[in-house]
Amino acid sequence: MPQRGPLIFIVVLLLVAGIGTAWYRHTTYRIPLLPGVQQTVWQVEARVEYLAQGGATQAFLTLPPDQSGFRVVGEAGASPGFGFDLNTRDTQRQAHWTKRFAQGEQILFYKLDLVRDPGYEVLPDPPPPPDTPVWEEPYQTAALQLLQSVMPISADARSLARQLTQELTAARQSQNVALLLERYRPATLMTTLLNAAGIPARSVQVLELEDGRRRQDLREFVQFWQDDAWHLVDPGGTSPDPARLLLWQTTTPSVLEVLGGSRSRVTFSMISQIRPAAALTNEQAPGFDLSLYSLPIAEQGMFKLIMLLPVGALVVALMRILVGLKTSGTFMPVLIALAFLQTNLLPGLTSFILVVAIGLLIRSYLSALNLLLVARIATLVVLVIGIISIVSVISYRLGLMAGLTITFFPMIILAWTIERMSITWEEEGPKEVVVQGGGSLLVATLAFLVMDQAIVRHLAFNFPELHLCVLACILMLGRYTGYRLMELRRFAVFNR
Repeated sequence: MPQRGPLIFIVVLLLVAGIGTAWYRHTTYRIPLLPGVQQTVWQVEARVEYLAQGGATQAFLTLPPDQSGFRVVGEAGASPGFGFDLNTRDTQRQAHWTKRFAQGEQILFYKLDLVRDPGYEVLPDPPPPPDTPVWEEPYQTAALQLLQSVMPISADARSLARQLTQELTAARQSQNVALLLERYRPATLMTTLLNAAGIPARSVQVLELEDGRRRQDLREFVQFWQDDAWHLVDPGGTSPDPARLLLWQTTTPSVLEVLGGSRSRVTFSMISQIRPAAALTNEQAPGFDLSLYSLPIAEQGMFKLIMLLPVGALVVALMRILVGLKTSGTFMPVLIALAFLQTNLLPGLTSFILVVAIGLLIRSYLSALNLLLVARIATLVVLVIGIISIVSVISYRLGLMAGLTITFFPMIILAWTIERMSITWEEEGPKEVVVQGGGSLLVATLAFLVMDQAIVRHLAFNFPELHLCVLACILMLGRYTGYRLMELRRFAVFNR
């Protein structure tokens, strides 16, 4: 008896490779495991306006950094007559517009598509130790007294920021707070106070996402460092939803810088929409170009059917090895099921039975001609094409559009099926023809029902590596030597 060790090793290896690769592609490229998964996409549009002064002009717009919780799936500039490119300056991404000559009002657009993804993580670089701020008097005395009043009632950076926010937004502000706010903006003041307390902090520009908002400005927040991560706080005391806060600028350069122009301004509009997750995956990661989505559209449609063949083969193996059903040809039911995917089940069954029945009648006449096998098969191919053409024309004339889908059946397979059934009729009788033909249609129907499931179509095309798992199952079935279900009924009398 052959050893089972090598087979088990190959099966386990195929299962691990298939499932592991599929999980890696799911987590890395965000390919959804289930069909029909939808994601909310935020479309943000930055509108830059300024007056050009009649010469060469350039505009620089700071762009959002890569950040946890948000994945960028597309970006573009839309500004006719301007050159446009994306670059990085001092670790800050920027959109750059250029024009040799511009006069009067100019309007530039930058569009950004992003999705909210809580599982997307970006590891931030630890900030350097904060510099000790230098104050002028009397502001230094006011700042030190303010820190001395809140430090004893705070335990860490988060609680200190909370206490400072309460002091800055109190209805009755202390003299120290009122004096400092006369000189400094709330975000700048809180950042400087946190740095004075030895806590890394910075003033940042944040865009609050709200569906349908137009002409919205950036808001100034404060970020402080704690537990190896940056945390946002609004010095104005509000508590917006963190899932709707998009960090737009983290470094010192201004959000918008215009050369050769004046009265510049940038505003933001946004809208949210629902889009299929699979389509978003196809639009982003460059590594995903190795998938079947990188093929031309026509070839993609073809492979969506081809990738279902291993599933049909597994169904045939199960029904023949475990159940014991007889079929006309080993894997002919898979090809019939593939045709059913194009025709739908009931029209496909009707068309198949009709063509085969007519073909058997004609084949019985050909037997009397004593033709060679090759000539007989070739004759059947020509006759099958003629039968399909006549059925299609009659169906069209009668308004039965489903009859036109009969052309999806493979002609050679139909001809060979008719030949095999005719030989079986002559050698084993009509009963065996009914058994094998009925078994073929039953297996083809079951294969169709499995292959037509949305999740099977989705996994077969988007995760082709899972076919390794199908192969592992087929290999295991290949070593089965027990009773088939049909045989249990035959031999039941011996167990009484």
